[in-house]
Amino acid sequence: MAKFREAEAFDSSANAAYTMLPWRFTALDGNDRYVATNLVGEHLVLDRETIGKFARQELAPADPAYDELKARHFLIDDDTNVAVDLLALKVRTKLAPLANFTALHIFVVTLRCEHSCPYCQVSRANNDRGEFDMSRETALKSLDLVFRSPSPALKIEFQGGESLLNLPLIKLIVEEAKRRNETARRELAFVVATNLAVLDDEALTFCKAENILVSTSLDGPAGLHNANRPRPGRDSHERAVDGIHRARGVLGHYNVGALMTTTSASLNQVKAIIDEYLRLDFGGIFLRPLSPYGFAIKTKSYAAYSRERWLEFYFEGLDYIISLNRQGFDFIEHYAAMVLKKMLTPLQTSYVDLMSPAGIGIAAIVYNYDGTVYASDESRMLAEMGDQTFALGNVHRDSFEDIMLGDALLEPLTQSFAGSVPGCSSCAFEPWCGADPVFHHATQGDPVGKKPLSAFCTRSMALFRGLITRMEADDDVRALFEKWANRA
Repeated sequence: MAKFREAEAFDSSANAAYTMLPWRFTALDGNDRYVATNLVGEHLVLDRETIGKFARQELAPADPAYDELKARHFLIDDDTNVAVDLLALKVRTKLAPLANFTALHIFVVTLRCEHSCPYCQVSRANNDRGEFDMSRETALKSLDLVFRSPSPALKIEFQGGESLLNLPLIKLIVEEAKRRNETARRELAFVVATNLAVLDDEALTFCKAENILVSTSLDGPAGLHNANRPRPGRDSHERAVDGIHRARGVLGHYNVGALMTTTSASLNQVKAIIDEYLRLDFGGIFLRPLSPYGFAIKTKSYAAYSRERWLEFYFEGLDYIISLNRQGFDFIEHYAAMVLKKMLTPLQTSYVDLMSPAGIGIAAIVYNYDGTVYASDESRMLAEMGDQTFALGNVHRDSFEDIMLGDALLEPLTQSFAGSVPGCSSCAFEPWCGADPVFHHATQGDPVGKKPLSAFCTRSMALFRGLITRMEADDDVRALFEKWANRA
């Protein structure tokens, strides 16, 4: 059980050689080792005896752990108080991105799609249902809100359905955004999320001319990918791989990315999945689980495996990737890299699930085809299941202030600051973790959630422990993880 040792920082013994700054600890494994963290996630792995001495303020300056605790801002003594200023600076650095919200703006330009993926997390429409396309008027009103964001960098991502089925609207949005940016002077970027099955020369020529990145789905080798992502002709994998090669040939190798989703069929194939990414010369992979939304619930895909089984899959994959790096392959696991960025650097990640307060609305926001504005992509998925809790407003009737300052966003954001949430504030892993009010609302009916019952929490804590134990056991792994952290 984690303990919060803030009190001692302000009620220290007059005879103590040092004053403790706020810190927490929790058991790391079954070998009587503990991980201690401070406010910004600086951490040390200590044995029970050292933890006890430090907590009782009996740790001698000659103890090997003393200088480490001092250097990492766990204590101050008569020698120096600089740790307090450095700790404050790191807190400000981690929270600085909050002032420049929202960077990612997702446009759902259509719900039409020619795939019928059973795990799909959004409702989709048949290819001939044009009424599920975003209109020109909705697109322009959405852009009004995009450029109200204070973020110096704006990324517009086009999603679906299959986004390329509404290519004319994508062209309009890009053209208009660039026109407005002549005055706004933001750092402007565009991404098209596509399954690549309908990619044609017109779309490629346009993406090349406008410096648009492409993001696609790749679930693994052909048999697995085609089972996960069926389409007429049963050639989803063939089309995806062909599209990857064609897009790279026009846009450049590093301007095409891919994501995978773990289904029950994936669980025994993690090495084959990673090998497929290597075969196609991707520099890394994001081993991500299913989310409890949309067709993933209706088709029971989400319940097809437990969090424990996914963790087995994840760590088997992570260890395989570590072994590949030992063999000379420069290959990264992106989820671990984002966590390690928070663990090993003073910087934040822009990944919504690892932000506190939550990244909904302030890291990313979604403009649906009908003009409804959602706090996140997951919020839109939840709405497709009939739950509009995280619908923030509509571009046709609500102002930027109404949307960003309304209770639908501010209430869950207020409740999602992990440093003050019951069950999180006393957790040693809190500085590395995030808050996911949409997930907890979907699974427990409460944006805060009951942490001991939370799949989000148990999965995250297992991940943190797994990363630390691997670093502690092998200096080469620590060096690899430090490299990943600085690249994330």
